[in-house]
Amino acid sequence: MQSFEVIGGKKLSGEITPQGAKNEALQIISAVLLSAEKITITNIPDILDVNLLIELLGEMKVKIDRQTRNTCIFEANDVDVDYLHSEAYHKKSAKLRGSVMLAGPLLARFKKAFIPKPGGDKIGRRRLDTHIIGFEKLGAKFSYDSNDGFFHLQTTGLKGADILLDEPSVTGTANILMAASMALGTTTIYNAACEPYIQQLCKMLNRMGAKISGIGSNRLTIIGVETLRGTEHQMLPDMIEVGSFIGLAAMTQSDITIKNAGIEYLGIIPERFQQLGIQLNFRGDDIHIPAQEFYEIQKYMDGSVLTIYDHPWPGFTPDLISIVLVTAIQAKGSVLIHQKMFESRLFFVDKLIDMGAQIILCDPHRAVVIGLEREQQLRGITMSSPDIRAGVALLIAALSAQGKSTIQNIEQIDRGYQQIDARLKNIGADIKRIN
Repeated sequence: MQSFEVIGGKKLSGEITPQGAKNEALQIISAVLLSAEKITITNIPDILDVNLLIELLGEMKVKIDRQTRNTCIFEANDVDVDYLHSEAYHKKSAKLRGSVMLAGPLLARFKKAFIPKPGGDKIGRRRLDTHIIGFEKLGAKFSYDSNDGFFHLQTTGLKGADILLDEPSVTGTANILMAASMALGTTTIYNAACEPYIQQLCKMLNRMGAKISGIGSNRLTIIGVETLRGTEHQMLPDMIEVGSFIGLAAMTQSDITIKNAGIEYLGIIPERFQQLGIQLNFRGDDIHIPAQEFYEIQKYMDGSVLTIYDHPWPGFTPDLISIVLVTAIQAKGSVLIHQKMFESRLFFVDKLIDMGAQIILCDPHRAVVIGLEREQQLRGITMSSPDIRAGVALLIAALSAQGKSTIQNIEQIDRGYQQIDARLKNIGADIKRIN
């Protein structure tokens, strides 16, 4: 097991470029199973979760030509569907939440799929109901085998249906969308997720020959086609990394420029950081965050305390709630952080309190941060990363703290952030990876 050793309290300076979007990569790479032709994907993030999914496809006999760590050509013309029910597949796919995204393409093209119980972050319940119910409405049969730990799905042929999702799940929308792209007839998905990642998937599928309309809205219409062809696709910059770097700059009083930030696709994210008092300068597709000694949290017009909460797109993404929380620690003023979607995602604030932060954990979903206003620095401690986003929030806290911090279980951070230690060193961070 590896750890990060961080000497904090140093101001950083320079340029940093976000990786390709992790959440987009998992569904885009799964979609290569929909076609027997070559599909070229660029700006792939070189991270554990994505690399594990690519390994899974390789073991299913998808031909993989990884020209660079960030560019890959896939050709799924001789897929070993029987591998999907093997013990090896079960062990590997169960480690990765994103493996559930293989089900939609497999049902569409091969008429059967196997889904292990979800892996990934320990941030609360992550149910599969939305996926399974959607597949059933398209005509798939579903059963769970307690002996092998798999959800079994099979169909004699998917048929279009009107589907009202019980929640605007991003992965659920993507999975049902991919299955419906080759179903007989027309499918409508209402209450669909409309994140940029879903928009990217829709555009890619349309280039492959799919017929999807309503892109960017919460109502998608899909006219099924018999086959899909090859294409090329480039990932968006990772919006979660962009938000993480904004929070890092503010907490460490650093002058940082985020290059090629994909500003067009960030939605409300910049505004939420501006509500914390952080100055952002937009220069083309770059974001410049100047060094600020102080930043003050805004209040509502009636003078009440600001609340920042997560909400389906175009609301604020839940993946940045941990980052906003840690960024508020050194602000002037107070903010209520409300994490609605995952009941365990705030269970890292005890480490921040041990570092000297003033945070009241109200319940599993809400925390009040009372800003320190730079009157005291956080202090370095030894801590463990519970999930990807909390891990980077703790890393930001460590980089702003006085003295040495050790962050354990950094495999969680590596799952979502590409060579984060090397990239932070390039802008002046004192961080090293140790065994």
